[in-house]
Amino acid sequence: MNFILRSVRTTDLKSLQGLASQFNLLNLPADRKSLTEKIERSVASFAGEIPKNKAEYLFVVEDPEQQMIVGSSLIMAKHGTEDIPHTYFKVIRKNRFSDDLGIGFIHQVLQFREDTDGPTEIGGLLVDRAYRRRPEKLGRQISMVRFLYMGMYPQDFETRVLCELTPPLGDGGRSEFWEALGRRFTGLPYQEADILSQQHREFISSLFPEQDIYLALLDAKARLVVGRVGDETLPAQHLLESIGFTYLNEVDPFDGGPHYGANLADITIVKNGQWGSIVSADKANFSKRGLVGVRRDGEFRAISSAYELGPDQTITLPSVAAKVLEAEAGEKYFFSPV
Repeated sequence: MNFILRSVRTTDLKSLQGLASQFNLLNLPADRKSLTEKIERSVASFAGEIPKNKAEYLFVVEDPEQQMIVGSSLIMAKHGTEDIPHTYFKVIRKNRFSDDLGIGFIHQVLQFREDTDGPTEIGGLLVDRAYRRRPEKLGRQISMVRFLYMGMYPQDFETRVLCELTPPLGDGGRSEFWEALGRRFTGLPYQEADILSQQHREFISSLFPEQDIYLALLDAKARLVVGRVGDETLPAQHLLESIGFTYLNEVDPFDGGPHYGANLADITIVKNGQWGSIVSADKANFSKRGLVGVRRDGEFRAISSAYELGPDQTITLPSVAAKVLEAEAGEKYFFSPV
């Protein structure tokens, strides 16, 4: 079955809220008011009505048979401004050696940093639990479609792309890293601090230590999660690595989760993407598979499909896929192998 990958619509609120309620993501909360604001911001972003430093693009997977939203992903066009800086710990190594004792140590050290001219950030990746493990690999589709869109309109995004991955968390979402470090300097519980940081970052730079923090001074439970990825996030890590993302030696100041990044132009979906026009056919070789997308009337629509390249940048799709995409003769489409 061809699932529809598209920009969110205001009519998706109820279905998207049901999806978000299965999870607990700060950048895609199940709260109706917050979701309404996020959907409205996304609609305006796709329509080109919001500046880059405030634009957010929310993508969804639609099951056309059930007419429901079964997955989502998000692009924040710019994460890190003068008003709300991007904050992180840089992880560096320091060598310490004693001539008297004839011994030395290599220490991992955290250095607090702020970025007021930050990168584009991706997040909000969700797939309905009932739709996981399907052969269509919907998690991969909804993740990759973000890069397809960035390849279509690179001028709307930063040259650097960031993804903050979730580390191992304990019962109830407990962060051992936060308990050992952040809580001692802010007095706030982890969940409260994380929610507050979505709109206000001043308390982080004001209260966090400016000096180097040696990991050896933290307890073992906290040290073990720094830069590590939680089990549920491992597939996302492997997917990012397969398209050009690498660990930046940076971690989140709240939970110690690793930051992965890539130059936009080097991401394989972007690098291999190209524009072309569509023709449909019931019979063809269809030796390739990829994503094909189009933006029309301020909305974005894409599918994952088999295809064949023809002369003069034509893309031949199965007729059923062309129908789902609502392909129009003479219209330009962006496609990339996956």
